[in-house]
Amino acid sequence: MKLFRPVGIKELNLIKESGMIKFPPRLAEQPIFYPVLNIEYARQIALEWNVKSPPEYAGFVTEFDVDDVYITRFEVKTVGSSLHKELWIPAEELDEFNRHLLGEIRVVEAHYGENYVGEKDC
Repeated sequence: MKLFRPVGIKELNLIKESGMIKFPPRLAEQPIFYPVLNIEYARQIALEWNVKSPPEYAGFVTEFDVDDVYITRFEVKTVGSSLHKELWIPAEELDEFNRHLLGEIRVVEAHYGENYVGEKDC
């Protein structure tokens, strides 16, 4: 299954440190990891949240593939309109989730807010 995840610069740098093969552990205040099912929803989050959030003011849409059999254990959650579909992966299961990624995590879009300062290398 192809999934998407909007990320900020810090999370993207941690993904890069892994060689683009895994998502970093969640922070204590982040009990779930939520990949989304479509690029439009991921883009919306990147544009409406990430590019407006200090101190980064940038959002990136990542795309990745997950083993079809494994991913069926997670229920699709609709958290708004029919566009807003995501999976809720408990933080303690993220290592297992990462083991079921197929290939690399790809950055497919980069968005920068008005207050962004820095290089635009993605």
